[in-house]
Amino acid sequence: MALRTRLTELLEIEHPIIQGGMAWTATAELAAAVSNAGGFGIIGAGQMPTELLRQQVRHAKELTDRPFGVNLMLLTPHIDELVEMVLKEGVHAVTTGAGNPGKYMSSLKDHGIKVLPITPSVALAKRLEAIGADAIIGEGMEAGGHIGELTTMVLTPQLVDAVTVPVVAAGGIADGRGIAAAFALGAEGVQVGTRFMCASECTIHPDVKERIIKARDRDTVVTGYSTGHPVRVIKNKLAKTIAELDRQNRPEEIETLGSGKLALCMREGDLEMGSLMAGQSAAMVERVQPAAEIVDEMIAEAVEVMGRLARTRGPADA
Repeated sequence: MALRTRLTELLEIEHPIIQGGMAWTATAELAAAVSNAGGFGIIGAGQMPTELLRQQVRHAKELTDRPFGVNLMLLTPHIDELVEMVLKEGVHAVTTGAGNPGKYMSSLKDHGIKVLPITPSVALAKRLEAIGADAIIGEGMEAGGHIGELTTMVLTPQLVDAVTVPVVAAGGIADGRGIAAAFALGAEGVQVGTRFMCASECTIHPDVKERIIKARDRDTVVTGYSTGHPVRVIKNKLAKTIAELDRQNRPEEIETLGSGKLALCMREGDLEMGSLMAGQSAAMVERVQPAAEIVDEMIAEAVEVMGRLARTRGPADA
């Protein structure tokens, strides 16, 4: 049972599912598990020290012989070092966020590394395709972490109409119905983050996984609008404090307060003063399970849904 698209050919994978490159969350263990399941695993570099990322890449190679990648946050102060390390160590592809990867595009592609930038808008997607992006990941505001203004539902078809490379839908997708919906909108793959946070192989603190499982439909909130870089998180004391600073238009204080809070949550399990980045799909995550089970369930449901829709006939077809 497989869904073959240009994305699966590009990344040499069995299933069109990319695991989100979440900082302090998407480690070698999770990335390898998703790749072993037939998807495309991603190590989230974030602001990780260069040597630590090197160790993560090498560890992933020990855990899987299948393609995997690295997510590079382009605003990271030492991003040049991280890119150089990726070039030397070699991965199948990189996803990029928080900027334009044009500076590194030639070097990455010369080393045989596919480049899949994450974008919240059509205008940026067109520029990224023009400089050589191999695919475009369109992320809607339903996603956890840093978000744009458009929803996945409206962004995806606009991207499909605007570019010729494969489009990957991201944001709010946590089951096979989401994959089927993304395909109906023209996407050739999906990126999934929040559900994989509750994969057995994900190394975040168990209390974070439990909080995601308990999440309800309105438990996430977007904070940090005044900074120009809004972030979706599950509501807690930190989010409430930042929301108040937002109302007072105090972005510098928000930046200071938020420093180090993602690691505090994901690694140390502080659910109140840590940044509990997760998407709106958290309410759809029901349990902790192996990554392979997550991938198999999502693909099986997507195939079933699309098959059922294909069999649906209206009065004019009867």
